[in-house]
Amino acid sequence: MAIGTELRGPEGESADHDGLLFDWNLVGETEAIRPGRVELNDETLRDGLQGPSVRQPTLEEKIEILHRMAGIGIHSANIGYPGAGPRFVDDVVALAREIDREDLGIAVNCAGRTHPNDILPIAEAQQRAGVPITAALFLGSSPIRQYVEGWDTDFLLRCTDEAVSLACGEGLDVMFVTEDTTRAPGDVLDRVYTAAIEAGARRICLADTVGHATPWGTRALVTYACGIVERSGEEVAIDWHGHRDRNLGVINSLAALSAGAQRVHACGLGIGERVGNTPMDTLLVNLKLLGWVDVDLHGLPAYCEAISRATNTPVPCNTPAIGKDAFETGTGVHAAAVLKAMRTGDRWLANRIYSGVPADDLGREQNITVGPMSGKANAVAWLSKRGLPTDEATVDRVLAAAKNSDHILRTEEILALLDTEAAQ
Repeated sequence: MAIGTELRGPEGESADHDGLLFDWNLVGETEAIRPGRVELNDETLRDGLQGPSVRQPTLEEKIEILHRMAGIGIHSANIGYPGAGPRFVDDVVALAREIDREDLGIAVNCAGRTHPNDILPIAEAQQRAGVPITAALFLGSSPIRQYVEGWDTDFLLRCTDEAVSLACGEGLDVMFVTEDTTRAPGDVLDRVYTAAIEAGARRICLADTVGHATPWGTRALVTYACGIVERSGEEVAIDWHGHRDRNLGVINSLAALSAGAQRVHACGLGIGERVGNTPMDTLLVNLKLLGWVDVDLHGLPAYCEAISRATNTPVPCNTPAIGKDAFETGTGVHAAAVLKAMRTGDRWLANRIYSGVPADDLGREQNITVGPMSGKANAVAWLSKRGLPTDEATVDRVLAAAKNSDHILRTEEILALLDTEAAQ
């Protein structure tokens, strides 16, 4: 096949953009790896709150985060751990009622061990809230975990059967989660998942608990799990729950979906135990750009801001898509190209000439700054945007100050410079 003869513009855009983008991603993609329906489970209010540095949000802050989830197309959310005590049960009840009352369209699940002390509080929360709650029951499955705990496979099977049977008997739907799935052998997973399905679980979750998996390992595991489900003869969905210890959370989630998982888990800002979970924000942006979800991402910055405030989690400047620097450039060559695109009046062009993530998809815009690596285009763009003079002397003065600086000039620095010039 000859590569390089066909150019494609984005679907739904003006014909004037046809041929402006060649996309190797489309060359490498086949129908075999494109998933069907993609669902997202938000773990921010449970697994995310286990992060060592986060502040526990108030109930009001949790409710705000829920509303932000609804605004970005989240399908389901883990809203707490009722087994941790009465206060947590109360919060789960309040959050479930809020989802129902405000018709947020988010399905509810709660985490719990395969133990009555965790299962019964979930059942209590469901009864009090009057809202269906899926019990996400987890059990360690890897040899290293079994060794440390003193468990054998018979113990796992007994726990699985008793826990799932109890939860179903209490009127709960069950998602059965094997912890450390990515380091567990297939024969053990086959027996444990089969036991869970036979006891009534209608969703299983593969957990990369310590962030061990690679994309090819993820694909192999999900493919294996699909075989277990197929042999069961039951309608059982498969979830993927990833952590980012190796910073592979997003790509592993994409690999899981392409291999047959129907739903993936993530947390806003990637908060969670150790270095955190798969970041929902970056995952959503990638799913949108791949065309695997059709969701309005204008609410994504507000979702991240709400989580940042509620958990005291700073957003690094270079965070993809939502960080301060995501659509900012102080480099002369880049700024010159962006400015030329802006002058055409074509927002589509301006948001793609030097960006793989279109700023307008998130309700943001390109921001040209002035610093040591800048050229005249930076100064012209900065001044023009604020309705300030762009005569050669003013531009040269701003650029000279930037060249003699060791940082991007702040707004107040440039304005003070211009005030000084005007006074002379």
